[in-house]
Amino acid sequence: MAESEYRKYLYPTDDPRLTGIRGIKDAYEYREAAKVDAFTGQLIKGWEPLYFNDFKGVTSDGNIIPDLYHLGAVPAGDDAPTAAMVDATNAFLASLTPQQRDKVQYEVTAKEWQGWANPEFMQHDIGLRLEFEPDSTKEGALSIMKASLSPEGYTFARNLMKINGFLGGLNGIPQIMNEFSYNFAIYGEPSLSAPWGWHFYGHHVVINCLVVGTQMVMTPVFLAAEPDLIDEGPDKGVVVFAGRIELGHRIMDALTPAQRATAVIYDDMMNDPRMPKDRYHPGDGLHLGGAFQDNRVIPYEGICLAECSDEAKQAVSAFVADFIAYMPEGPRRVRQREIEDHYNETYFSWIGGAERGDVYYLRLQSPVLLMEIDHHCGVFLSNDHPGRFHMHTDLRTPNGNDYGKALIAQYFAAQEK
Repeated sequence: MAESEYRKYLYPTDDPRLTGIRGIKDAYEYREAAKVDAFTGQLIKGWEPLYFNDFKGVTSDGNIIPDLYHLGAVPAGDDAPTAAMVDATNAFLASLTPQQRDKVQYEVTAKEWQGWANPEFMQHDIGLRLEFEPDSTKEGALSIMKASLSPEGYTFARNLMKINGFLGGLNGIPQIMNEFSYNFAIYGEPSLSAPWGWHFYGHHVVINCLVVGTQMVMTPVFLAAEPDLIDEGPDKGVVVFAGRIELGHRIMDALTPAQRATAVIYDDMMNDPRMPKDRYHPGDGLHLGGAFQDNRVIPYEGICLAECSDEAKQAVSAFVADFIAYMPEGPRRVRQREIEDHYNETYFSWIGGAERGDVYYLRLQSPVLLMEIDHHCGVFLSNDHPGRFHMHTDLRTPNGNDYGKALIAQYFAAQEK
């Protein structure tokens, strides 16, 4: 696709899709309007039964595989940047008013951690809504993210935030979508040994981060963009996801024709007659691990990597490495090893065309991994078929360790002995 093809799908300035929203004052008023809107209201009703259910974790068959995750020190050099995170978080908390601190901080076991969502409308107002906070509070939250993420991961998250603001400006709705229309919360007390963490969520940027001593779990993560670039203004030149899309194609390149036939579940993302009617979700598209899916049962599909060549496994490893590049260097190595150690139980599946320029959905799934990349239809662009300029990605740690829940449970069990 041409670099700015998304512009063909910009709504006219007088389109009803946008004119009604322009009259809405802010995220809180939009939150109420979304509940009664014909489209978003139905999405919310579908998600409501999933809100704040007791956590179990994503599984392939409804049963948790035990003993996958273990609390303990990581190899030297692979530790989380916990000390820097603690320093940044303590400085942030010290800068807040008592009212702000009461609102931003929760128990490490609080169910609010599961209340994140990726749409532009706010479903749960958890923590501080940064767009309504002073610049010092915004910068303090960003400093925690910067201390927790890799440099490239922090830049990537900030670019997605800027794209969100760019899209809001293009459509004349900056009060709904802007660079800081995100919520930030802290779970537990910053500590070098006890479990604690934070989450940041809003339209197209969701990061959940937990540390216990030297260990880090950074899922669920949901990173997305509509469009996938900024082609005017002070941030012109920002481009996201192009490299990841290509790395997905390279996995397909490394498969034999017979393996491709097994990997491809459906030939078209929306119109394959074999696809069940409920497989495509009007809000989530084809991805299965998004908001409120903490306990979803997702059967394995596609081809097992045990049947694939070393070349294919190397292509998968390159894709995984790009996907988890948001993590700091040490925890990233730990996570990459964890994923690769389960390659004989990892399934690769694909929906859509496999030629360069085609749109597609890709999933990697194992006992320790749910990783998805999904081209989407327009939400604030008008394309009614998935476009390469609207991308969703999500990442989970199945079988009970999203939000580091398995490690938290082990920590408190050890304290009781």
